[in-house]
Formats: sequence, structure tokens, C-alpha cells
Amino acid sequence: MKALFAKDALKPGVRMREVFGWAMYDFANSGYTTVVITAVFAAYFVGGVAQSASWATLVWTLGLSISYAIVMFTMPGLGAWADRTASKKRMLIVVTAACVLSTAALAWVGPGQVVLGLCLLIISNTFFSYGESLTASFLPELANPDAMGRVSGWGWAMGYVGGMLTLGICLAYVLSAQSRGESGSQFVPVTMLITALIYGAAACVTFALMKEHALPNREAPVVSMLQSLRQLKQTFIDARPYRDFTQLMACAVAYQGGVAVAISLAAIYAEQVIGFQPQETMFLIFALNIAAFVGAFAAGYAQDRMGHKSVLALTLIGWMLTCVLAAFSSTKEVFWWAAGLAGLCMGSSQSAGRAMAGLMVPSARLGEFFGLWTFAIRLASILGPLSYGFITWLSGGNQRLAIGATSLLFVLGLALLMPVNMERGRRMALAASDA
Repeated sequence: MKALFAKDALKPGVRMREVFGWAMYDFANSGYTTVVITAVFAAYFVGGVAQSASWATLVWTLGLSISYAIVMFTMPGLGAWADRTASKKRMLIVVTAACVLSTAALAWVGPGQVVLGLCLLIISNTFFSYGESLTASFLPELANPDAMGRVSGWGWAMGYVGGMLTLGICLAYVLSAQSRGESGSQFVPVTMLITALIYGAAACVTFALMKEHALPNREAPVVSMLQSLRQLKQTFIDARPYRDFTQLMACAVAYQGGVAVAISLAAIYAEQVIGFQPQETMFLIFALNIAAFVGAFAAGYAQDRMGHKSVLALTLIGWMLTCVLAAFSSTKEVFWWAAGLAGLCMGSSQSAGRAMAGLMVPSARLGEFFGLWTFAIRLASILGPLSYGFITWLSGGNQRLAIGATSLLFVLGLALLMPVNMERGRRMALAASDA
């Protein structure tokens, strides 16, 4: 066990308790993804709030897309400000509080209240995404370069534990509520409150244990919210010489688009196409999180042995098979296999991508460049689900066609991954840090 969590994975002066605190943020926020975006509120919004209207899936994906667009255009500027003032941790506390409160407010959304549900979804998911980007920018400050995949895997694995815990508590409540004859409009609001409470409580561990290692950089330009678009353009220009990092971002736009489809539409597909009941969907997502935990933890060590690029390539092939299985699933049993494979690939692909980015980012510009990385991930989160929503709408509700088309995103991602040279990308990042 000591070999698995060896201290030589950490940078000098970094204690294991601090890394635990950092990983606890993945534990904290994964409940939001699992319960709100994947397992419970997504299906409730389409089937309960929007009452299974033909446009419901498209509206759900539009809401997510708006929130991701906000993050895309503002996070680079916020990241630059955090680098200048060495305030990543303070900013993380603020956005976490905002996400927790707006998640709890989802409990107010009832049948027919589409506009209210959509607005609260946009607000909560925007602040969730800010927090996700900020916590990722701490990784290079904590882990040694040759252990980046391992430490990233610890965080993702903790995230899936948190997601399973939150979902498990929610599932227990749902089963109890159903035994009392309650409907979704009665028990779904309570699951939103449970999710918000666990998110806030677990994040407090992060705030107590994790330090701000960066020093203020007063020479960096001052960037206001109104200047975020200009900062985004400048960051893109500054990133051009780091061609392997920018190539990886292009790859991430493709494959993360497919991952976003799995995260935001799995429950909708399971219930609308395969015929799962809400409690069956929650069991399915719980099992998917177990597989994702195994994938994230194992892939972290595999990356440090086989190489980040090789592991990511293997997971993209696995994602292609997942889409094909899901598209042709005619029974719940076959879809269970597709979900299990999706879980393994989800944990490993997200862990590998974050670790690869961390190795190729200049240490003096972590917040800014991870803001750019967030731009790529959020662009993917717009393109993937939105294309799924439009294909479903234009095909008269054919979600099998939509999930089959999603496999093409992973094919494109694999093609864009091939030119990435990790050694060259790492050398350029080190050279920039030493300059």
C-alpha cells in the first residue's frame, strides 16, 4: 500500500495530507455530476419537468451548452487573475459556495417549470465548471512530473467514490420514498438537497488541508471580467509555440465531446430508449461509477508505466466499442455491459488527459493555461451533447442514431492524438519555466 501512495510522487515540501485534501475536492464535486447531470435531475428534467416533450432533450443540452460557453469565455481571464494574485484557493471557495447554493435551489423545480429549471441548471453548472478548472490547476504544484498520472488518478478515483456515496444515499432515499408511494416530483428535490450538503461538507476538507503554493506575480497583466475575451485571444497566441499542448487540446475537444454525451445523457438514454425505471437507472450509474473508479485508479499507474498517450489511445478505442454496443443494445443486459465499459473508459480517459496537460503547461502560468484547457473541455461539452440533441430532434427522436454518431468523435480524437509528442511538449514547458 505504501508503494501505491509513495511520497516520492510529490514535490518537495508537499505533504500527503495536502494531496488528500486536493483529492477530496474531486470527491466533493462528483456528486453534482453523478446526481444532477447524469443520474437523477437530467432524466427528471426531460421526463418530469418538460413532460417528455419532443424538444426536451434538445433544451437540456442547450442549457448545459450555455453554461459551458460562459465558462469557456471567462475562465482564461479568471485564471490569469488567479495567477497574478496567487488566489486560486480563495476563488475556489467562492465558486464552490455558489455551486452548492444553486444546486440546493434545484429542489424548487417542479413539473412544468422549465425556465426555472433551465436557469438554475445554467448557474449551478457554470460554477461547478469553474471549480473543476481551478482544482485541476493545483495538480502540477503537488505532483512530480513522472508521477503526474498517478496523482491525477488518485483524484479521479476519489471523485468516483464521492459520486457513488452521494448517489448511494440518494438511491436509498428514493427507494424509501417510492415505498411510501411518492412520485419523482416529491423525491427528486430532496436528492438535490442531499447532493448540495455532501458537496459543501466534503469541500471543507479541501479548504482546510490544501495550500496555495503559488506566489503573486504582479508583473502579469491585470485582467477584468470584461477583458476575458481579449485575454482568451492572447492566451491562444501565447500557447501556439506549445504545439503538443495545443494538439492535445484539439484531441480533447473531440473525445471529451463524446465523454460529455455519456455524462449528460446516459440516464435519458437508459430511460427513454432502453426502458429503465428511475431506480434502475440509479443502480446503473452507481455501477458505472464503480467501473470508473477502477479505471481512474488503475490507469493512473498504467500511465506512469506505459505512457500517458498509449493509455489514452486505448481508452478511446474502448469508447468507440461502447457507442456501438449502446446503439445496438436491444436488452437491458447488453446495455449494462456498455455502461460498464463506459465507466472503465471514463475514469482512465479523463485522468490521462488531465495528467498530459499538466506535464505540458509552464509552471508560471498554471491558472491561465488550465483556463485554456478548460476552454477546450467546455467546447467539447457543448459540441458533443448539442450534436446529440440536434440529431435526436431532426431524426424524430432516434437516440440510437445519435449515440452511434457519437463514436465518430472518438475516432477523430484518436486521429488527433497521434501527432502529440509528450517528450517535446514537456521540454518546452520546462524551458519556459526556467526562462
